[in-house]
Amino acid sequence: MVDTRLPLPGRLLDRVGRRTARPALVASGVMILVVVLAATAPRLLTSRDPLAAAPASRLLPPSATHLFGTDLLGRDLFARVVHGSALTLQAALIAVAVGLVAGTVLGLLAGCLGGRAEELLMRGVDVLLAIPGLLLSLALITALGFGTVKVALAVGLTSIAMFARVVRAEAARIVRMPYVEAARAGGTRWPLVILQHVLPNVAGTVLLYAAVDFGAVVLQVSALSFLGYGAPPPEPEWGSLIAEGRDYLGTAWWLTTLPGLVITATVLAANRIAQAAGTAQESR
Repeated sequence: MVDTRLPLPGRLLDRVGRRTARPALVASGVMILVVVLAATAPRLLTSRDPLAAAPASRLLPPSATHLFGTDLLGRDLFARVVHGSALTLQAALIAVAVGLVAGTVLGLLAGCLGGRAEELLMRGVDVLLAIPGLLLSLALITALGFGTVKVALAVGLTSIAMFARVVRAEAARIVRMPYVEAARAGGTRWPLVILQHVLPNVAGTVLLYAAVDFGAVVLQVSALSFLGYGAPPPEPEWGSLIAEGRDYLGTAWWLTTLPGLVITATVLAANRIAQAAGTAQESR
């Protein structure tokens, strides 16, 4: 913890020193910033067109000219990975938002209302948890159709159950607090109690879980894209980039290895940051 006896500049320097003393956390932050930059302003990282084919340059290994090599049509793989981060990150954020909002609503209702309402809602959540997430996503995509947004909605719907359980546990604990009971005894209606007392105290935990869930969502979105349910070709997505090179592992390893390493680094970085945030919350 930061020494509060220090003056403000000293506390800031102490905080920065403690953060930079953890190189894994700093590297994770840099990785996430690079991914966000690639998704929002890809031209700052590469000027190459991810869709421009050059048959004369097909299957070139990584070099100074092509950092990640080229693919079957001579397209620059680094440019495709950079531009593909926008679709993958967009799908992951939509999925987390869907699970966060819907799961929070269900969890608040179950934790605050109790009784038969809680029993009914949580039994529905248990049914969703009993089905493997990838299998449920595939079933939902079959109903919704293909595409990046459809993949995001399918993954988000499968994560509602876990968000609901987390929020329900926190809400059930908070509604037993004296200040909530005092508000109810004073005649405050449930909607106002939930908005003024329960939701603000649940927000920290559910946002932390959303950060933890982000890495798993990236993996699930990439897996569905690998199976061909994401954006149609030639649009680049991280999962589809790996799928394009799976038949050339022996002769062009970079087609699958380098996009796979980017996915791995992103997931590990997100998990490391979420772990640090959880540790900071526990120490308060």
